[in-house]
Amino acid sequence: MGHWFSRNILEPGKLPMLLALTSFVLTFLLTRTVTRLIRAGKGPFRNVSSAGGLHIHHVVPGVVLTVLGGFGAVASGRHGFGAAASAVVFGIGAGLVLDEFALILHLDDVYWSEEGRQSVEVVVLTAALMLLPLSGFSPLGVDDVTAEERQDRVGFVLTLALNFLLILVTLVKGKLRMALIGVFVPFVALVGAVRLARPGSWWWRHFYGRRHRARARGTVRAYRHDKRWTRVRRRAQDLIGGFQERVPGRGTGSS
Repeated sequence: MGHWFSRNILEPGKLPMLLALTSFVLTFLLTRTVTRLIRAGKGPFRNVSSAGGLHIHHVVPGVVLTVLGGFGAVASGRHGFGAAASAVVFGIGAGLVLDEFALILHLDDVYWSEEGRQSVEVVVLTAALMLLPLSGFSPLGVDDVTAEERQDRVGFVLTLALNFLLILVTLVKGKLRMALIGVFVPFVALVGAVRLARPGSWWWRHFYGRRHRARARGTVRAYRHDKRWTRVRRRAQDLIGGFQERVPGRGTGSS
């Protein structure tokens, strides 16, 4: 285990990323736990307010910590105590910020509302994307290119261009999650690029105008996909974010 950790984490300089991911996930889980306790009126925790009664959301210290950690990471490089400390600070700040992603997006306190589910979804997606490079995946499939192909600049550039094109097609077909994961796993982008576009996407509007069969198949496929996975996604969001916890007479409970 120690040899694996040294070879795959320490030597490539991935320790700061591992620390950032760990602090990011732990901060999000701890923040959600505290806000759920506040909402339920349990424990010693209370909402944070200024002297004038202004409610201070935890996105505020999150932004400060993210800026400090980001600049510290840039200044310290990938090795040493400074890099590790900056990574932890950045992860904590990012966890606080993205826990209130929906508030930033809607410019409204939607922490416990239906729109607030977007925060949980963004946090889960961010953690998954951070985990991929830790597992050895490189953007645009660079890790799949051999040393000989790297020396052949034409083949190298064509590989990058092809993977980027697959990601772009997947994106304009309305499959954002697949496009983001496809940045690190080109096969995912390939699947998204060859399958039918989602209704309402740019590809749907510009290429399916007269293709009635494709529009019908795409509509049915999107309906079946959403029906199958929306329930699973909502249950996971309820479990992580506590959206099904009903506390009558209480406000948002965000801190």
